[in-house]
Amino acid sequence: MSRELPNVDPELFEKADPDLLMPAQRSTHAPRILLLYGSVRERSYSRLLTEEAARLLRALGAETRIFDPRGLPLPDAEPDDHPKVVELRELAQWAEGMVWTSPERHGAMTGIMKAQIDWIPLAMGSVRPTQGKTLAVMEVSGGSQSFNAVNQLRVLGRWMRMITIPNQSSVAKAFMEFDEAGRMKPSPYYERVVDVMEELVKFTLLTRDCAGYLVDRYSERRESAEALSKRVNLRSI
Repeated sequence: MSRELPNVDPELFEKADPDLLMPAQRSTHAPRILLLYGSVRERSYSRLLTEEAARLLRALGAETRIFDPRGLPLPDAEPDDHPKVVELRELAQWAEGMVWTSPERHGAMTGIMKAQIDWIPLAMGSVRPTQGKTLAVMEVSGGSQSFNAVNQLRVLGRWMRMITIPNQSSVAKAFMEFDEAGRMKPSPYYERVVDVMEELVKFTLLTRDCAGYLVDRYSERRESAEALSKRVNLRSI
């Protein structure tokens, strides 16, 4: 390897191990899914869509929690021990997968949606609340179908090192897609939501037992090895 890859540390360079990707011992509990939505209006279509998604997930065998963003402060406006921040971060650690649903406002996700994601750090000590977990993204809009919000959510999912599933949902003219009781009407939009939740559960079951291995990186192994070496050298001085 030294001739072919002179810049690679052979002790830290690893080939993929199928046994680690497909462990013999598999989790048997229900997939744990956290759902976030991006509007606090009394009749919030992103919340209604989120509640519909949660019903589908439970029918598919998942355990769900929906975070209520009301009362969540703006990022950096309050300390990390604010009750709503603590609640959100505990749910993020609990979850094995997430659903992010935002209205599209001015061609983008809402500030409420972004604030929730911004409060979830990439790392909390040795705990990584999002890395290696699955993610489904959805949006609602008041006009014609658009994908601006879901595209932005995908970028954030990648930044948070989440496994964002291929399928997604964008519900156009959302005010026409829910009845007075807040239930989603039968339509191709509804069927797409079913598809997305079904896919999310499958991907979560497939990856949750090897999530840590999936996001294990050569560069981070090398960084950790260098940090360990420095600590050992300092102790020997």
